[in-house]
Amino acid sequence: MEENKRFRHEMKYQIAYTDYLAMRERISKVMKRDPHVSEDGSYRIRSIYFDNSDDKALKEKIDGVGKREKFRIRYYNDDFSFITLEKKLKIDDLCLKCDAPISEEECRKILNGDLDFMKEHKEELVRELYAKMHYQRLKPRVLVSYTREPYIYPPGNVRVTFDSAIRTSLFSQEFLVKDVSDISATDRPGDMILEVKYDAFLPGIIRDMVQVRGIRQQAFSKYGACRRFG
Repeated sequence: MEENKRFRHEMKYQIAYTDYLAMRERISKVMKRDPHVSEDGSYRIRSIYFDNSDDKALKEKIDGVGKREKFRIRYYNDDFSFITLEKKLKIDDLCLKCDAPISEEECRKILNGDLDFMKEHKEELVRELYAKMHYQRLKPRVLVSYTREPYIYPPGNVRVTFDSAIRTSLFSQEFLVKDVSDISATDRPGDMILEVKYDAFLPGIIRDMVQVRGIRQQAFSKYGACRRFG
């Protein structure tokens, strides 16, 4: 599965809202908006992340383990007709994402622990999660929600995103409901997370646009931020 995918570079920065406004002004003159956004230029992402009772994924993130993976189920704008199971594999600053579509019914079965259908599933990623839910004891741990404003630039296959309103609920039952009871997961709700992803190279014009005095690349994790609450 991974053999058919390509690792991409990933950089993350936590920026102030004022820096976001200035950066967006520059970027919008060169980069195009992602075609999947709504009229306001953004979309809502909700993900349920998996971990085990020993917090394997969380501890590997905190300890800075060079090679690690996380499983999550994700949907957009509260649309249950398109749900994906994803595995994110990270090696230092390189990341690889594998995904597979699942139905709302299949998602609800996974969240409820009804896993038998996964054994013979047509998607390899679903079968892999089934195995790891058994021998690694993975289970749904936390709901992560946020608003994403994405921009794309074809040379270098660059994707720049601004994530805001990061919120969480520890109850997987809040997944696949229209009205989620969640709380803010950041210390300052106005802060934004800037992510820059690209293939082999980052064009100089984009690199210059995302430079902000006083900020540095950091290993910010939405999953880690949301797990602070339990």
